[in-house]
Amino acid sequence: MDRRKSIKAMLVGTVSATVLIEACKNTNTTVTEVNMDDRMQEEKDYLVKVNAAPTFFDEHEMATITVLGDIIMPKDSVSGSASDAKVPAFIEFIVKDMPDHQVPVRGGLRWLDLHCYKQHQKSFIECTKAQQLSIVDEIAYPNKAKPEVAQGVSFFNKMRDLVTTGFYTSEIGVKDLGYMGNVPNQWNGVPDDVLKHHGLAYTEKELKECISYS
Repeated sequence: MDRRKSIKAMLVGTVSATVLIEACKNTNTTVTEVNMDDRMQEEKDYLVKVNAAPTFFDEHEMATITVLGDIIMPKDSVSGSASDAKVPAFIEFIVKDMPDHQVPVRGGLRWLDLHCYKQHQKSFIECTKAQQLSIVDEIAYPNKAKPEVAQGVSFFNKMRDLVTTGFYTSEIGVKDLGYMGNVPNQWNGVPDDVLKHHGLAYTEKELKECISYS
C-alpha cells in the first residue's frame, strides 16, 4: 500500500462528515474565504480578525512548507499534490488561528535548514530532490530515527498532521477520498425471493406506480 492509500485508509474512518461537508460547501474558495452565512456573529468577527492578521511565514518559510508538503502529499494519477490543494495557505491560516503551532513550526523549519546546511551546505529548498528525500527519510520514521534528529522527527510529525488535514479537507482531498455526501438510494423494493418466502407479493397497482431502477 502506497503512502497516499495508507493515509486515506486512516482518514476515511476518522474524518467527520461535518468537516467533509463543510469542505464541499466551500469549494472554489481559499482557506480564508470561509462561508459565514450560518455562523454566529462572534465567530464571524473572530475569522475576520484572523484573516486580517499580518502574514506569519516569510517567503522562504512558505517555499519550504510548499516543497515539504508536496513530498508528504505528492501528486499522483488520481489527484493533485498538497500545493495544488492550497495546503500552504491552510497552514498559514492555522498558525494564526491556533498560535500554539507557531513556535514549533517555525522552529522546525529552522532546524530543517540547519540540518541541510550541515550535510549539503545549502537550505532545504536549495537541495536536490534526492537530497530532500534523504533528509525526510531521516525524520519521517520515529522508530528508526537517530536520537540526534529527535527535534526533526517532532517537527515532521506535526507537518504531516497539518498537511494531511489540509489536503483531505480541501476540494481535491474530498474527491480523492471518494466522499459523495448524502445521496438518495435507488431501491426496487423487497426482492421477489424474500416476498415469496413470506407468502407476499406486490399488487399490480403497486408495481405500476412504483419507480423501477435498472
